[in-house]
Amino acid sequence: MAETSAAFLNLALFYSVLLLTLQLTYSHVAYDKKAIVINGQRRILISGSIHYPRSTPEMWEDLIRMAKNGGLDVIDTYVFWNGHEPTPGSYNFEGRYDLVRFIKTVQKAGLYVHLRIGPYVCAEWNFGGFPVWLKFVPGISFRTDNEPFKRAMQGFTEKVVGMMKSERLFEPQGGPIILAQIENEYGQLSKEFGDAGLNYMNWAANMAVGLKTDVPWVMCKQDNAPDPMINTCNGFYCDYFRPNQPYKPKMWTEAWTGWFTEFGGTITQRPVEDMAFAVARFIQSGGSFVNYYMYHGGTNFGRTAGGPFLTTSYDYNAPIDEYGLLRQPNHGHLKELHRAIKMCEEALVSADPVVTSVGLYEQAHVFQTKSGKCAAFLSNFDRKSDKVVLFNNMRYRLPSWSISVLPDCRNVVYNTAKIGVQTTQMAMVPSGTEILSWHSYLEDPSYLDGKLTRTTSGLLEQINVTRDDSDYLWYMTRVDVHPSESFLRNGELPTLLVQSRGHAVHVFVNGKLSGSAFGTRAYRKIIYRDQIKLRAGTNQVALLSVAVGLQNIGGHFETWETGILGPVVLYGLEDGRRDLSWQKWTYQVGLRGEAMNVVSENALPPSEWMRSSLLAGRQQPLTWHKAVFDAPEGDDPVALDMSGMGKGQIWINEKSIGRYWTAEAAGNCNECSYNQTFRPPRCQVGCGKPTQRWYHVPRSWLKPKMNRVVLFEELGGDPTRIRLAKRSVSTVCSSVFENHPVVKNWEIESYGKPQAHISPKVRLRCPVGHYIAAIKFVSYGTPMGNCGSFKLGNCHSPNSGSIFEKKCVGHRICSVAISEGNFGQDPCPRVLKRLAVEVACSPVADARRKAIDANFY
Repeated sequence: MAETSAAFLNLALFYSVLLLTLQLTYSHVAYDKKAIVINGQRRILISGSIHYPRSTPEMWEDLIRMAKNGGLDVIDTYVFWNGHEPTPGSYNFEGRYDLVRFIKTVQKAGLYVHLRIGPYVCAEWNFGGFPVWLKFVPGISFRTDNEPFKRAMQGFTEKVVGMMKSERLFEPQGGPIILAQIENEYGQLSKEFGDAGLNYMNWAANMAVGLKTDVPWVMCKQDNAPDPMINTCNGFYCDYFRPNQPYKPKMWTEAWTGWFTEFGGTITQRPVEDMAFAVARFIQSGGSFVNYYMYHGGTNFGRTAGGPFLTTSYDYNAPIDEYGLLRQPNHGHLKELHRAIKMCEEALVSADPVVTSVGLYEQAHVFQTKSGKCAAFLSNFDRKSDKVVLFNNMRYRLPSWSISVLPDCRNVVYNTAKIGVQTTQMAMVPSGTEILSWHSYLEDPSYLDGKLTRTTSGLLEQINVTRDDSDYLWYMTRVDVHPSESFLRNGELPTLLVQSRGHAVHVFVNGKLSGSAFGTRAYRKIIYRDQIKLRAGTNQVALLSVAVGLQNIGGHFETWETGILGPVVLYGLEDGRRDLSWQKWTYQVGLRGEAMNVVSENALPPSEWMRSSLLAGRQQPLTWHKAVFDAPEGDDPVALDMSGMGKGQIWINEKSIGRYWTAEAAGNCNECSYNQTFRPPRCQVGCGKPTQRWYHVPRSWLKPKMNRVVLFEELGGDPTRIRLAKRSVSTVCSSVFENHPVVKNWEIESYGKPQAHISPKVRLRCPVGHYIAAIKFVSYGTPMGNCGSFKLGNCHSPNSGSIFEKKCVGHRICSVAISEGNFGQDPCPRVLKRLAVEVACSPVADARRKAIDANFY
């Protein structure tokens, strides 16, 4: 019996070793000149950036599901050092920073991960993702051949890689991570640093490879990345890019879907036709990996926004919007592109393109395999004119600035300029919930807490004092005025000049706000110059310096400065110019309300708070406000309308929503067309309105009842005007021409089935829990305009309305084909016709919700 057991154990051990050997043999990630190779198979990989701290863990599964549904293979994320190591040696991998949970959520969905460890991220993130304490390490110099920096950087990188290994998350271990990145957009800095930059870059590469992750490493925007690093491209277009060695694949790690937003600036919306055109250009030129930056941008919660002056919203015009809802047509149009590209995958990864000219601005990129598989991309780079080209003895019409995809070198299944998916218009609708019982607490500009203050001669740099523990730093000094000063009699007030490195300053004289000055992202240095009211005797001058996110891009982070560095000068006294810069200044980090943690439930006794109605109409600066509200019904995302306020920060149930500022957007909001090279500041919207009016409140942060909102207002404002809203789809449109490419027609041709060609369809879908309540516009013929502004043209089928009323009203999803069976006689023969429809979506009554969702979800 003992011998039998031993034999059984030996056999079991043998098969275990064999199984492990097989796993090691077939579980492998590599690359060649054509593509990333996973387990021996070249892959065209479509990726999208989703940054885990910019959403909540409760949102991750839905975000990743929508990304997968959009045709993605890979989720890309940076790793945020300052969030994970807030103090030296003290780590945080919980909540929004639970990196392992995020990656396992991606794995559960069946997608891969590109882990961009950096650990510098840029990402419009505070201090570029570096912890601010790193600035104070003795002898440090950031991102160069500097031992203190390299030691800290290697320590964090090893920490992250060690966690991933222990959780078996790299692909050779059976996990989803197929790529990793070290450093980030270092190429230009490397040149500026000279030999030190080159040494650092090589050190970083060797350090990363030495961690033995068994997956390829990349260095984006690093033309001289050493082997085996893959150098990659970031930008609006990357078809021009070539890797630095012929045996490396052509990869695009950041295909920019939009642009970040700064307070006081407009919002940039890149047309999805151009985004699709850029991706198709990259693929037709031999590219095999594309990552959308961003696929879901999310929210800069807390004080994570960098810049400075960047908004709380990091929406980025992404296919999934800040609130976790699909942005259409972006999501759907790119999904169809991904489907068309994947139809060509075998040819794309097996052959180099043969490029031929088919016109002045037109080209054909043909991929032909040895076995006879053929795929083609037909491009028209003319910005103004549609063109008809002859290819393989067939004629093809190419809209301006577009590419058509032909998976069999014959049938067009997709054109980047022809949108056949629905467009949705979002609305912020009343939540049905009121915010109740506003109370306020006033900051005292003259208050000094001896435990939190320090006094010294001269002006100090702000980050060195605050260590970025607060946006706020008080600079306080005294100004003595002799009773004989002439301005006390003639009323000609003295002028105070304050020069600051940024980002904002509020000037208080004897406890009263005298004025404010603000920088911008382009001009961070600010000058305050105005008359101030002084009295005979001793006057207190208190300058509140305010940071609006720390810089996130560049080199030598250790040298960056902000705050009031002077000079601070008083003009108009008897002694002429009085320089206050080098007299005694008292410094206090943060606000009294911060020190007392007034955002928590019982930090202040009720007697310290007054009803906000007592402050009505006074626009009191430096005021804390609090109130309560119940969670709005339903599942729609929630937001706060802050249009009645000025500038400050918001907390919900002690969690920081982020900074708010209702600065109006200045810019040029002219019409935007897709058919030209895209660069900010093209395609601006929002001129003359607050850059950001709505602030995302995650549903998972809310309780059913008695949620507590606390905000700090710097300038004034009426908190009773703050409203809760729900973000929802208000209108759904779809517009398709009768010659729109249909994928199934290619499938019919390819398999030789003698079926009739399938007609294009209009497809409409309301969100879960909503249904099509009304047809706002419909026309089959020659309708004009776009979603929200459709008009009848010269040709219109009279059956249009009745068809959609019958097939769509009362349903969540419907589709209508362009066919004689639906519309009868051709309303205008020999004219290219279009079917356009606009419908209203409304919430489903509880009694009908289950039936509709069961039938159509």
